[in-house]
Amino acid sequence: MNTTGFPTSSDIYLEADGKKIAVVQSYTAKTTKTSRTVEAFGEDQPVATIPGQRNHVVELTRLYATDEAIRDGIDFHTLEDFSLVICKPDRRVIYSGCQWSSIGETGTLGDMVVEKVTIVAAKRLETTA
Repeated sequence: MNTTGFPTSSDIYLEADGKKIAVVQSYTAKTTKTSRTVEAFGEDQPVATIPGQRNHVVELTRLYATDEAIRDGIDFHTLEDFSLVICKPDRRVIYSGCQWSSIGETGTLGDMVVEKVTIVAAKRLETTA
């Protein structure tokens, strides 16, 4: 894969069953971790930290279904277990095992529908390009 420059909407997409089902104009990703501190009796500061589970939440803006997905009758509200692929100049970031947690639409007369979809991913993987 030869990707140069910054990602475009064709480089950020949703995939299900090995097929590209939608392109995404932009995204905001946030990963949190439920780490905890270990305290010991008589100590005024924690003695260690324990790493916790990671939680990947990604907000997608302006999703456009591919022609093939439209022909197949794609419905974002019934979509489950899909992947988000982000192609960067030197690597690919793949969020897999995704489920959506919210879907929002704003429509005005004469404009395209703008959707915001928030997804939660089970895993995040980076591969070299």
